[in-house]
Amino acid sequence: MPKIDATTLPVRTGSNYLPPHGAVMAGRAWQALGAAGGLSQFGANLVTLAPGAWSSQRHWHSHEDEMVVMLAGEAVLVEDDSETTLCPGDVACFPAGAPNGHHLQNRSTQPCVFLAIGTDHEAIDQCHYPDIDMHLDPTGFRRKSDAAR
Repeated sequence: MPKIDATTLPVRTGSNYLPPHGAVMAGRAWQALGAAGGLSQFGANLVTLAPGAWSSQRHWHSHEDEMVVMLAGEAVLVEDDSETTLCPGDVACFPAGAPNGHHLQNRSTQPCVFLAIGTDHEAIDQCHYPDIDMHLDPTGFRRKSDAAR
């Protein structure tokens, strides 16, 4: 079994979100563990959120399952109708097609680290962002308001 040394992997930052929606992810960094191991059917990323950072905008996927495993620190899981603090060892799962917008926010004074795992169905997935004027489909990001015109 090939061991991956995460300390040797590139650390990625930033966001592909349409402006200004990426600003809250400025303190997010991740390393692509699954890609480094040659995985092609699902992704696995080691994610670090600085204090005040968000994992993403609140979203849900039509065809992709997601799971997060908190490894260090704590983050608040924000969903459609609740907020839950996740601590090391806590796991949260988000089944494909369940319209429950979610993301993690680091509201603490210390960084938090979690493993984000998800299936990869880019060719058919629709990602919905209930709080903002943004949608992601196989052609890329677009503003929902542009489609309404």
